[in-house]
Amino acid sequence: MLLRTLRKIPKTIGFKLTFWYSIIFIISVSLLFLFAYLYLQTTLIRKDHDETLTRLRELKSFYRSGGFPLLVRGIAASKKSPEKSKFFIRLADRMNHTMYIYLPYQWVGFNIQRLELEPPERGKWIRLPDQHKHIFLEISSAKLRNGYWLQVGQDTRGRRQILTKFRGLTTFIILPLFLLGVLGGSFLAHRALSPIRQLIHTVSAVSQDMEALEKQVPNPHSGDELEELITLFNRMLQKIDTLIKVMRSSLDNVAHDLRTPVTRLRCMAELALQSGEVKGEGQKALEECLEESLVMQKLLNAIMDISEAETGVMHLETHLVSLDKIVREVKELYAFVAEEKDISIDVETQPDLFLRADSTRIGQVMANLVDNAIKFTPKGGRVWIKTYRDRDQAVIVVQDNGIGISAKDIPRIWDRLYRGDQSRSQKGLGLGLSLVKIIIELHKGRVEVRSNPGEGSAFFIYLPLA
Repeated sequence: MLLRTLRKIPKTIGFKLTFWYSIIFIISVSLLFLFAYLYLQTTLIRKDHDETLTRLRELKSFYRSGGFPLLVRGIAASKKSPEKSKFFIRLADRMNHTMYIYLPYQWVGFNIQRLELEPPERGKWIRLPDQHKHIFLEISSAKLRNGYWLQVGQDTRGRRQILTKFRGLTTFIILPLFLLGVLGGSFLAHRALSPIRQLIHTVSAVSQDMEALEKQVPNPHSGDELEELITLFNRMLQKIDTLIKVMRSSLDNVAHDLRTPVTRLRCMAELALQSGEVKGEGQKALEECLEESLVMQKLLNAIMDISEAETGVMHLETHLVSLDKIVREVKELYAFVAEEKDISIDVETQPDLFLRADSTRIGQVMANLVDNAIKFTPKGGRVWIKTYRDRDQAVIVVQDNGIGISAKDIPRIWDRLYRGDQSRSQKGLGLGLSLVKIIIELHKGRVEVRSNPGEGSAFFIYLPLA
């Protein structure tokens, strides 16, 4: 069950919205930090190159003004300044042989001799790696008037330290931002889909109980498409609810109006049969007419009983009744019918169970359930009636090993005039279980069913004890 639930999660809209929001947020933040890193790197490179070129022009002006001696004095004077002492300086002749070099201790690891193998060019930057190839010495060259070459450079150690700190800070910041993106996506998806969940909840309630048509999905007042959808759905529920109420009212009125003519038809058929004047086919037709009128009268009475119960006007004559007595009376009533189908009725009751209820209505409930059990159990089957105490409740179980009820029919068996596919081959009105449910609820109880096709059904009635 847990595995099935976990498999469904990636298919939900909430998960998909959270996933894509998080992906877009994470990519956006990553690109933002990447651009910031590249911009910082470019800025630092430009700054280092500008400083190197400025120092190169300064030393070139020294050499132009006083030649080599003034250049050496200018380099010696710059050793006292931390800003100027960080530069590497080299003076080479026309053949690129080193004539003078200023090499601070931090550049000992660089292979300076490579400079003699690589001819200098104006405007070209030379990069010398250290032993570990982590830090580079970036050198710019300028040609002097006598054909000599002046080279000035500085290493990338400071730049590398700044970029390393920036990457560490980025890692420290970006992980909480990723978590914030996932949480934010989850929150936004949950909030955006809240009206949809309420809509699903209402639809689910209506699909299980048509009385829930009166429910309304709360309006989010968001002014978007979801509000429009919910408004239209609520209007649809109102129209369906009004239509069903009109249909029920019409059915109840028709049932009430048909009672009198059906009773008169039955009386006329009985009088014609009692007179003895009708023989042969006429007598057979009157008997069938009388039988059908009895079925119709039973149907009308059931509809009126359900209508009275639904509107709350059904009168219950409650008194202290023995549940064992009702069960045994129902068994005796259906003993002959069960015997005709070779079906055994087994009773197991607890004798000290008493209810404050209408014994006639409770008997009607039991009769309906036992009648259905016998009707839908094949020849040679069994029906069990059991009662027992469950804390402050009396439990009645009517079970059979008949054809059972399909899973798609179970939620609808309590509806008026509903008959499942398997029950259409049997005579019936489709009102018995509706009446059972309503009578039990009027007694502040509840009824449940457990069934598997081909294995039988079990109806459980829970009623409060006296």
